[in-house]
Amino acid sequence: MRIVVPAGGIGGARFLRGLKAALGIGSPAPEEQSTNAITVIGNTGDDITLFGLRICPDLDTVMYTLGGGIDEERGWGRTGETFTVKEELAAYGMRPTWFGLGDRDTATHIVRSQMLAAGYPLSAVTEALCDRWRPGVRLLPMTDDRVETHVVVEEDGARRAIHFQEWWIKHRAALPARSIVSMGAEDSAPAPGVLEAIAEADLVVLPPSNPVVSVGSVLGVPGIREALAAKTVVGVSPIIGGAPVRGMADACLDAIGVETDAGAVAAHLGADLLDGWLVDEADAGAEAEGIEVRSRPLYMSDPAATEAIARAALDLGLELAGRRGGGG
Repeated sequence: MRIVVPAGGIGGARFLRGLKAALGIGSPAPEEQSTNAITVIGNTGDDITLFGLRICPDLDTVMYTLGGGIDEERGWGRTGETFTVKEELAAYGMRPTWFGLGDRDTATHIVRSQMLAAGYPLSAVTEALCDRWRPGVRLLPMTDDRVETHVVVEEDGARRAIHFQEWWIKHRAALPARSIVSMGAEDSAPAPGVLEAIAEADLVVLPPSNPVVSVGSVLGVPGIREALAAKTVVGVSPIIGGAPVRGMADACLDAIGVETDAGAVAAHLGADLLDGWLVDEADAGAEAEGIEVRSRPLYMSDPAATEAIARAALDLGLELAGRRGGGG
């Protein structure tokens, strides 16, 4: 099977680990080696330039998680990380101080920034970085173009636009968001290989990533949503019992006027895109017109549970693809 997964950071990366296990990708046993393949279309809307370095949080989180270098407790950054560079920058009075720039992580950003400055596109840079980490998937940025998510916030009666990372990390999404804007998206194009991977896919799986600023950013690149909509698409709800599983997706949904509800998120993504939608047992009975909704436990509490969720998504996808008369 050839699977395409548009993904954000922590939730998407952890789901991908379960999906690899479900497909037998990366199994140490020779007799269990798989011919299945996963292409990840990574969100780059969270990308930011700080201290002259280009930082791609979601691409790095997927790469580190699947490559065995992630800090499992935090879910982001490198294992065994230290923050001497961050502390030294603060001592010099450099701003901002709110971004968790780790020493080990900084090496990745330096390599990326030097390659970009030398003229390599982000897709080529990502491929080069993955040569070290060998995540077991093909990791593609959604676009080689510069796209950044900005949030229009209201503070002390005044409105201003700030980078998504500032709103998310510094303010913990507590500042009221009036709108979320994907700067540069309209003029962007899918990165090389993205549309080809979708066209060749047997199934598309949306992981439990933020539906607004992760999956939503990928869908905002012209041509990607249309290509995905031509395939069988199954999604896993990031909302359980009216609350995000992790992070502050509820603040993002509120900013675009969507209820923090598993069924409402499916309806927001749309029946033109989604064929199937997995919700947690807490949301059994959720409905979205034109979308097949199934319930099962969705907490990724351990590797076995995560693999079971991925298998359920695959099973639903294959069932729905069969109804369509074949793969894709």
